[in-house]
Amino acid sequence: MKKLYYLFAAAAVSLLSFTVTAQENNFYIDAQLRARGEWRNGVLDPGAENTKHGSFINERARLALGYSTSWLELKFAGQHTGVWGQTAQNPVNNGDFNINEAWARLKFGGKKSFYFQFGRQTLIYDDERILGGLDWHIAGRSHDLAKIGYLSSDKKHQIDAVFAFNQNSPKGAGGTYFAAGGQPYKNMETVWYHINTGDKTPVGLSFLFMNLGFEDGSQANPLTRYMQTMGTYITVKPANWTLEGSFYYQCGKAGYDLKKSAWMFALKATAKCNSVWSTTLGLDWLSGQNDSDKSTAFDPLYGTHHKFYGLIDYWYVNRSSSAPKLGLIDPYITLSANASKSLNMALTYHAFMNASDGGIEAMGKGKYQASEIDLQFTWKAMKYVTFMGGYSGFFGGSNFYKPLENCNKTQNWCWLQININPRIFSTNW
Repeated sequence: MKKLYYLFAAAAVSLLSFTVTAQENNFYIDAQLRARGEWRNGVLDPGAENTKHGSFINERARLALGYSTSWLELKFAGQHTGVWGQTAQNPVNNGDFNINEAWARLKFGGKKSFYFQFGRQTLIYDDERILGGLDWHIAGRSHDLAKIGYLSSDKKHQIDAVFAFNQNSPKGAGGTYFAAGGQPYKNMETVWYHINTGDKTPVGLSFLFMNLGFEDGSQANPLTRYMQTMGTYITVKPANWTLEGSFYYQCGKAGYDLKKSAWMFALKATAKCNSVWSTTLGLDWLSGQNDSDKSTAFDPLYGTHHKFYGLIDYWYVNRSSSAPKLGLIDPYITLSANASKSLNMALTYHAFMNASDGGIEAMGKGKYQASEIDLQFTWKAMKYVTFMGGYSGFFGGSNFYKPLENCNKTQNWCWLQININPRIFSTNW
């Protein structure tokens, strides 16, 4: 009996040694502490003449655990978010802790090219126009979903198929009902394909198709309407240039059973003048609501809008505003300077025009509405420590403010942020 036991123990040790040798196990712990102070005078919505400015400091404290082998990846990231002073000195039942990520990825097939990932996770595709991580926001953006995909060994081809089905509580009877306060859609089916080509002149090309189901909020007889978004994103990098272009179209149904027919396109060209200076010219054009019986206002959905339409966040970030319904024509120019290896500065000018009159004469199609300047800097002070800051000024034209007679002509905002994000532990065995 003892010989059998020793034989079994020897076999187990041999098997364990083989397993450890055959695959590498990785474990890491990442931490982030980010605080941002803001002075606001008209962010998200134009402030009235008698409105005083506001100021606050928000903070994100995030801890992430990760584990990976040749065939498995796991990540768990919890975070505490809030404004300084929001939580009592002796907090009880405070609910501002949430899970940012909690997912597993299984890799299989030849060279582990196929993968299946499920759980709470971020969706970041292309330039984050339609699907983005929204890292600027104190809590970021996460989805609950499953994803199956393929990545070629040369990383030139990648395809993802994404599936989500959401409820606001466990359902035992009564059909399905999705209420406000959770994910903004009931279900999602998305396919994204990306290909990289070219050696001397790299070209990246992506295609996206997304089907979203929205409920009307009725508990008695809930109806689900489906809207489709499809389009492409392309990048070309000849010599010292970077050229980007995208086009998306939306159809299906949107709110109150209206037919959806909306579009947007974006063009962007960046030239690297020398080792210090670069300049960017761009144009974003998103269709707005006209007087037809269709829904013609394009919805950029779950992208990182703060990145595109002015940092003061009047356009699209505040989804309750009337401005997105009128669409947007936004030509802009950016001048960037790498002052040193650790310091970057950028100055951007936007000129905003409406893409549709939306039945409001004073805010008519093509009329100049407002302009904005955004000045920001990024300084990597030391390893793991980055400072960022900026100032934005929003200057309304006479057309923009006619329906809002009591608004200030000028809105402004400044901010300063420190971000510390070390990898505090990492080991392989």
